[in-house]
Amino acid sequence: MFGFGMPELIVILVIVLVVFGAGRLPEIGGALGKSIRNFKRASDGKDEIEIKPKKDGDPKKEE
Repeated sequence: MFGFGMPELIVILVIVLVVFGAGRLPEIGGALGKSIRNFKRASDGKDEIEIKPKKDGDPKKEE
């Protein structure tokens, strides 16, 4: 895995923990996961556009 052994990964994890704090690690992990997922979708070459139609009972519906 990129030539990193267990000691190097532990050092990197400790540095990230000190810089960002324990409370923000789940947020950072989630954002990183979403970024990787979006990158994989984009690299597949599929052009997807998500279109959500307005619901009939939507109070913000323009008249």
